[in-house]
Amino acid sequence: GSGKSTVAALLERFYEVHHGRVTLDGYDIRELDPTWMRGSVIGYIHQEPLLFSTSIMENIRYG
Repeated sequence: GSGKSTVAALLERFYEVHHGRVTLDGYDIRELDPTWMRGSVIGYIHQEPLLFSTSIMENIRYG
């Protein structure tokens, strides 16, 4: 795609910025508390599915 998931991961500090900087409302994200970012600003759901070694129905029930 276009990198939307990568941008979200950068904002939540799952990846460190090695070149340049990423800002949010003018603040460098390296200066912001990652816990605050994850709990108050952004939600990120990984795209890799997790399936258990059971039936499809049980996986759906688990959520």
